[in-house]
Amino acid sequence: MFKKSKKIISLIFFIALTLLFTACSTSNTDISNNEFEKYKKEDQLNTLDNTKSNNDNIIKVHFIDVGQADSILIQDSNNNTILIDAGNNDDSDLVVNYIKSQDIDTINYIVGTHPHEDHIGGLDSVIDNFDIGKVILPKATSTTKTYKDVLLSIKNKKLSITPAIAGKSFFLGDAKCEILAPNNSEYDDLNNYSVVIKLTYKNNSFLFTGDCEDVSEEEMLSLGYNLKSDLLKVGHHGSNSSTSLSFLKSVSPKYAIISVGKNNKYNHPTQETLDKLNSQNVNIYRTDELGNIIATSDGDNIVINKASPINSTSIDTTQYVYITKTGKRYHKKNCSFLKSTTIPISLKEAQKSYTPCSKCDI
Repeated sequence: MFKKSKKIISLIFFIALTLLFTACSTSNTDISNNEFEKYKKEDQLNTLDNTKSNNDNIIKVHFIDVGQADSILIQDSNNNTILIDAGNNDDSDLVVNYIKSQDIDTINYIVGTHPHEDHIGGLDSVIDNFDIGKVILPKATSTTKTYKDVLLSIKNKKLSITPAIAGKSFFLGDAKCEILAPNNSEYDDLNNYSVVIKLTYKNNSFLFTGDCEDVSEEEMLSLGYNLKSDLLKVGHHGSNSSTSLSFLKSVSPKYAIISVGKNNKYNHPTQETLDKLNSQNVNIYRTDELGNIIATSDGDNIVINKASPINSTSIDTTQYVYITKTGKRYHKKNCSFLKSTTIPISLKEAQKSYTPCSKCDI
C-alpha cells in the first residue's frame, strides 16, 4: 500500500512539473523556435520601451556574499533587473533584504542555473517577495524539497517556466544576454546543466557560468561560441572540475569573481584553479575575502568596488599556513607532517586555536 501511494505521489509531482513547462512551450521537452523568438522580441520591446536612451546608463553586477553558494544581482540605471541564483535556503532573508536595499520591487528575469540547494535555495523567497517577469530554468529536475518549494512559489504566483535554450538571447534594457549552455539534454552531473549567460553591454561583457564543469565548457568551445569576456564568474566556486585552461584562454578575462565560503570544507577555490587564473594574469576577487562585490560598467570600462584584487591567492606562506582535519598544530606548506588533508587558514586565525609546528619553525 505504501509503495502504491509513493508511486501516485511521484506521478502527481511529475504531472505538475510537466504543466509548468508546457505553460510556456509547445511540449515539456522542447520549445519551438517561433515561440522563443516571439518571447525574445516581446522582452526586447518591453525592456527597451521602458529604458531611457541616454549615454549615462550603467550596469551594476552585484556578487552577493552568500558564503559557499551563488547569488548575482544585475541592474541597470532604469532598475531593469536579473537575479542569477539566490544562495542556500538559509540565505533567503539575506538575499531578499539585499535586493530590497537596492530599491528594487520588480525582477525582470530570475535565473536558477541548476537545481542544487546552494544556487536555488532562496529562489522561492525571492519569488514570494517581488514582482517577477520571467523564470528561466534548465530542463533538469530534482526531487528535493528545495526544488519543490521553488516550483510551488512559481505556481502560487501563476508564473511559468521559460526553459533555458542555448543559442537564444534576451535583453535587459540595452544589454544583450545570450544563453550559451546547457548544450545537451542529459548529463551525469547536475552541475553541467548550469545555465551559462554572457551579458554584453556596449564594449563590455560578463560571463556567468553557474557550476558548469569541464564537460559543458568543452561543448561551448566545440560549438564555437564567442566566449571572450571582460569578467568571468568562475565556475563551481573555483573547483578543479571547472575552468579548464582552454576555456579560460578562450574567455580571456581581465577580472575573475569567485563566490565561495570562508574556510569551506571543499577547499574551494582550489590551488590548481588559482594558479591557472594567475598564469593568465587575471585579477581575482573573492567573496570570502571581500564580502559583497559590485562590478560597475559604463559600457567601456568596468570598475570593481574593492580597491585591490587578491592576486596573492597563490597562497603566501608568510600570511597563510595549513592545518589538518584532526591536528592541533599549524604548518608551512611543505611540512612533512601534512599528509592527504591540508586546509589553508590565515596565520592570524590559526594562532587563535592552534599551536605552531615545531618542525616548521613558524
